[in-house]
Amino acid sequence: MSTQETREQIRIRPATVEDCQQIYDFIMELAVYEKLAHEVVATPAILAETLFGARAYAEVLIAEFAGEAVGYALFFHSYSTFNGRPGIYLEDVYVQPAMRGKGIGKSLMVTLARLALERGCARFEWSVLDWNAPSIAFYRSIGALPMEGWTVQRVTGDALHALAAQAAAGVCNG
Repeated sequence: MSTQETREQIRIRPATVEDCQQIYDFIMELAVYEKLAHEVVATPAILAETLFGARAYAEVLIAEFAGEAVGYALFFHSYSTFNGRPGIYLEDVYVQPAMRGKGIGKSLMVTLARLALERGCARFEWSVLDWNAPSIAFYRSIGALPMEGWTVQRVTGDALHALAAQAAAGVCNG
């Protein structure tokens, strides 16, 4: 199959609520690859509520090859105070291992970059595990650069509850 024929087999589309089981399956595949499956608590029902419920917290693109779902990208808007404009933050991008090297991941990234520009975003960013050399090489090939001097900080679980329970000066709780 030629490169052109391969490209013609790729379709990127917005996910629908009917895709929640497939999205969940991709999340689990990604979690296994990242050695983090033990951390997944999401379910298809949770995804349906948080992605397609009254308040959608993120959006998903589904990558198809020859009519079959083979990957996804889950993203949401961030905001840059320095730019005074929104950005797109890519939480997950995943293409099934057997389908890599066909341009599917790049098609997802191109689609997201175009969407960022269409929405007036100042940037498109994501995090990557420092041991994931294949992904890092791919990201460099599309022009992504690491954010030197920045590290991700996170409060979750018991620490999140403890922080939220503390008294804060001047906070209105009603």
